[in-house]
Amino acid sequence: MTTENGGSARRFRLVWLLAAQTASMVLLGLWVTHVAVGHGPLALESRLTQAFVTHRSPVGNGLTAGLSLLASTEGIVGVTLVCVAALLALPSAPRWAEAVFLGASVAVQSAVFLVVTSFVERPRPDVPQLDGAPPTSSFPSGHVGASVALYGGLATLVLRRTRGPWRYLTAGVLLLVPPAVGLSRVYRGMHHPSDVLGGLLNGAATLLVLGSVFLAGQGGDRGRTRKGSSGGGAGAVTARPGRPRGTGGCRGGGRVVVVRHPHGCPDELADEVRARLHRHGFTAQRWTSTTVERPVGSLAEECAAGGVDLVVVCGGDGTVRVCADIVAGTGIPLALVPCGTGNLLARNLDLPSDPATALDEALAGGDFAIDVGRVEGDGLPPTRFTVMAGAGFDAAMVRDASPVLKARLGWAAYALSAARHLRDPRMRLSLRLDGGRRIRRRARMVVIGNVGSLQAGLELLPRARPDSGRLEVVLFDPRGAAGWLAAGAHLAGRVVRRPAADPAPGGPDGPVSVAAGSLEYFSAARIEVRFARAQDREVDGDTMSRGARLTIDTEPGALRMRLPRAPGAPGAPGATAAAAAAAAAAGAAALSGVPEGTVRATPTAHL
Repeated sequence: MTTENGGSARRFRLVWLLAAQTASMVLLGLWVTHVAVGHGPLALESRLTQAFVTHRSPVGNGLTAGLSLLASTEGIVGVTLVCVAALLALPSAPRWAEAVFLGASVAVQSAVFLVVTSFVERPRPDVPQLDGAPPTSSFPSGHVGASVALYGGLATLVLRRTRGPWRYLTAGVLLLVPPAVGLSRVYRGMHHPSDVLGGLLNGAATLLVLGSVFLAGQGGDRGRTRKGSSGGGAGAVTARPGRPRGTGGCRGGGRVVVVRHPHGCPDELADEVRARLHRHGFTAQRWTSTTVERPVGSLAEECAAGGVDLVVVCGGDGTVRVCADIVAGTGIPLALVPCGTGNLLARNLDLPSDPATALDEALAGGDFAIDVGRVEGDGLPPTRFTVMAGAGFDAAMVRDASPVLKARLGWAAYALSAARHLRDPRMRLSLRLDGGRRIRRRARMVVIGNVGSLQAGLELLPRARPDSGRLEVVLFDPRGAAGWLAAGAHLAGRVVRRPAADPAPGGPDGPVSVAAGSLEYFSAARIEVRFARAQDREVDGDTMSRGARLTIDTEPGALRMRLPRAPGAPGAPGATAAAAAAAAAAGAAALSGVPEGTVRATPTAHL
């Protein structure tokens, strides 16, 4: 199956969906004005409008005047501009897709409204009108359609991007604005009830069309998933976590943006990357280099301009993280050229260690959706990560690793830094998983991972999968020499034994403790961590400010990756026989129509 990504496919999809919406609204308007008028429910419209006029009062007049002003052209444009500016000004994580979605929804709704009114001519109600009537048809209501596009769009973004019970109250209040505006327009004699219904339909259709293009990615691949659900296998597109969502056999060609870390990607490698891309048909290449001030170069501007078919990241996990923060949720696939110190995401996705070979194999593969984590805290602006976030021992180790030694020794420099922190004091902390009760513990470090393998094949989080819809948590708390030996033996034993199956840490039966209590595992889609004192924190190998709080949410399937194969699929280096069997069974189930939930893939043991 060939994937159809990029700006051209998105534009084509947008055009035909909007054409269908406009045609449907025109046909509905003609039906209302020429077929249904005077029949059925529409025969009662004049009575209802007259009843509102009869019961007008100073209070009602003032309230409806405010609602009409809120949904007027000036009001809608002003609120839209403020909201779009706020989305683009969010610290470290501007929401380009959301900003385009909101602004375009308001503009497109207005354009469809004008087209419909040019074909449908309906006079306004024959009652005293409290507002000036614009020279347009009464069908559909422009005020109502614009309020649906704006306030319905804001409600959509609130539900997608916030957590907690207040988001439902906020979204509910926003969704009440359009019907309130509709009632006010009927009350003020400006529209028939069917005009209000037409405005509601026009605005809702616009949100569905624009949301499917700008929020759900191409083909809706980014769809949110049910918390804790699972599936198996690879290769079929699905919104269900636990199985890779993707398409095989990607076409070459299109416009590619290459983000290059100048130190990790020397000129020789850059030339090789350029040649490999050209060989796969990517002749339109836009290169941008990272800097301290602009860690993603001009990637945000390129994606906002549209027409990007692929993003290639030449760097380590830190560069991948900041680029993924921009690309996640856009539907634009991302390919890796692993040339950093750790390259943990590339390792966990079974990419070859040679950067150019990794790119070559990925370009010959397909697109697969993986999860990302979203972390924030006191003094830590919201940011996405693809690998791990943590606090305590590991963050101190990352902070104190010598840049010179990292350049010369690679990941071994972290081991030397870790030796300096073996005697660091334990932390007092509390965990809250998926809104449950707080769990109080002491630990030397806490790590929340989207993937589980570290360097040298060390599996710190054995059940972490990048497409599971959940994050795995480990508390590391060895006590004394015996505790350190037990923890070391347990982790080293996993490298040697490569177990095909493990007890599910943090599964339905609760947390799992191993190595004499030195390691305790949990699993959740939302994790809240609070520390008694401010601690060192790190995200994907980048040191963050010290703080006493971390809140991490899962964004299932938010990032499309171009990979040789689905994560954990058969043929991946180091895949166990059990993983291969499970993936094959899931593929057969998908082809034969067997419910996906009946198959569960075993996590791959990554080398």
